[in-house]
Amino acid sequence: MRADVGFTGARLDRADRERNDPQALAAALADRRARLLKLDGLEPEVDGEGQLVWTSLADLPERAEPLFLGYIGGTPHFVPLAMGERYGVARSPALFQMLGLMPADQAGLYACARSLVDWHQRHGFCPACGGTTDPFRAGWARRCPSCAAEHFPRTDPVVIMLAEYEGRALLGRQAAWPAGRYSALAGFVEVGESIEEAVARETLEEAGVAVRDVRYVASQPWPFPSSLMIACIAQAEGDSLTLDTDELEDAIWVTRDEVRAALDGRPDARFGAPPPYAIAHTLLRAWLGD
Repeated sequence: MRADVGFTGARLDRADRERNDPQALAAALADRRARLLKLDGLEPEVDGEGQLVWTSLADLPERAEPLFLGYIGGTPHFVPLAMGERYGVARSPALFQMLGLMPADQAGLYACARSLVDWHQRHGFCPACGGTTDPFRAGWARRCPSCAAEHFPRTDPVVIMLAEYEGRALLGRQAAWPAGRYSALAGFVEVGESIEEAVARETLEEAGVAVRDVRYVASQPWPFPSSLMIACIAQAEGDSLTLDTDELEDAIWVTRDEVRAALDGRPDARFGAPPPYAIAHTLLRAWLGD
């Protein structure tokens, strides 16, 4: 595993062995050392060093229940779930600032907690029969009492890629991004599609560039709401661009020197780089090292 990928490296024992063990879960809940993550909606509270703020289970909000994240150093950790609240997937400017301060292991813990809470809030009803579902397995699944269907937290695979041609890499930007920022192209893997096929399809659809020889670089959990980003580099067959303007506002081919200037934050950089916690940042650094 690469050490420079954001939202990874959480030192969490997820304790799958105890999720179906009522006695073990009861003991974790009764443990005086047990910690509860402090959240404001879906956003974390952090201290001055970017560390997540934890409190005791005595501070569990009214009408909320604790979801078992696992153990850190033998201490059980939980996150509160209040069903019925709707937070959406919006991310505030304050959250972006916090992510920039968080050590990687803290961001990884937050990614796990946020994704789990968000999944519960969006899956209160059974997709098979429409009945109300209840959590079980210490919060890592939901069961429908009407039809007995069981549902588990899901992760949506997303490819994020650089197309390379004659020593340059293809970057794009969306209109909603901060001014000047460019990043790798990305898109969801569709049903019945491999990672390599998704890379080729998305690059062709968004930029009109055909690619081959796709190679995997790294992956990242992305908790907005719950995706697995799969970073790849591919060889382009040409550099002519035909943009899908519903997806991209602009796209450019950049050199390694231009990428290095952007990642270093130089004022004369041609574009603004994605933030360090985004796997696009890792992908650009990997490309520089090729």
